[in-house]
Amino acid sequence: MNFKNIYADSARAEAYAQLEFANTYYLAYRDVPELLREHVIGDHALDFGCGAGRSTRFLRSLGFSVTGVDIASEMVAKARELDPDGDYRLLSEGDFTALGAKQFDLILSMFTFDNIPRRKTKVKILRDLRGLLKPSGKLVSVVSSPEIYVNEWASFSTKDFPENRAARSGDIVRIVTTDFPDRRPAEDILFTDEAYREAYKEANLAVVTMHKPLAHGDEPYTWVNETHIAPWVVYVLSR
Repeated sequence: MNFKNIYADSARAEAYAQLEFANTYYLAYRDVPELLREHVIGDHALDFGCGAGRSTRFLRSLGFSVTGVDIASEMVAKARELDPDGDYRLLSEGDFTALGAKQFDLILSMFTFDNIPRRKTKVKILRDLRGLLKPSGKLVSVVSSPEIYVNEWASFSTKDFPENRAARSGDIVRIVTTDFPDRRPAEDILFTDEAYREAYKEANLAVVTMHKPLAHGDEPYTWVNETHIAPWVVYVLSR
């Protein structure tokens, strides 16, 4: 599979730094606070794949003490620029040792696993993240549903990529974010619910709950398919 980290790019970092909690992205974050209140004990959090820091700042607004980590130096630089008081660290790919074992009450991963190729790599990272959790800690992973790659959305378009419809779990799929001017497609990895559950089981993580957020229809956004097709899947996982 020919796959590269498209987020290691200064222009991408600048574009993603403009994103807010609006449109389709609103649904990815809307229900997370309630899930955290229900399932997480403690306030020491890791934002895995923090990008330009949007989700790190989101967690801090909820009262968590947060460390944001990413493997893309361009993203970490932008996060530090936007939030100089935040704790943002550049993570060497595959090296979690500097973070310490069993340190975190919560690990949040917003869309990060969409961009991790190869099932065995996903499983290895999941195992490593499990090792960072306290015994009662939770890993909350928000990923793209397979349906996001074959429909139109308030924040995304896939109409130029009909080949997505033939994609199988593990294949590259492409999607354009319409919430900012950079129209270069993101290259994600399609992964089904069944595939994720198998990976979680292999990594010795248990699915506490799974949530697929839908729009209610009364939000201040112009929905396309969000009221009846869930663009995101939220997994709450335990050791």
